Amino acid sequence: MSHVTPLFLDLVRVETRLYNAVAARLRAETDLTLGQFEILQIIDRVDGCRVLDIVGDLAITVGAVSKAVDRLVAGGWCVRAAHPQDRRSSVLRLTTEGEKALTAARPVVETTLTTLTEGIPATDLTNLATTLATLRANLEASGEGQL
Repeated sequence: MSHVTPLFLDLVRVETRLYNAVAARLRAETDLTLGQFEILQIIDRVDGCRVLDIVGDLAITVGAVSKAVDRLVAGGWCVRAAHPQDRRSSVLRLTTEGEKALTAARPVVETTLTTLTEGIPATDLTNLATTLATLRANLEASGEGQL
């Protein structure tokens, strides 16, 4: 077995455990799931955000994103508005309630992640972040892993 396979398996297991821990804390302290938080963050970050922007960022299907956005709209956290240049598309934006939910959720996520990684030296976290950002950029540039 190559050195890459154990690395991959560790990466997947760490991601799963971190995701589950953050999701549980977020759900306990706010009304949001971690998936909802991720989508609200993208809507907040991407000017003129559309469903396809979220699809590209999260690498999940259009159907999954559309359903998730429908739930966010039903929950009053975002709205769909007509796209100014494309009638077939809509632009997503946060409502005041969505902004409040995101503002409340951000420190929960940050504090939980800080607590879970506190035993790792800052330089190691910085190196890991750089490595993962490079790997992600390479995968995105080549179109690998897109659904």
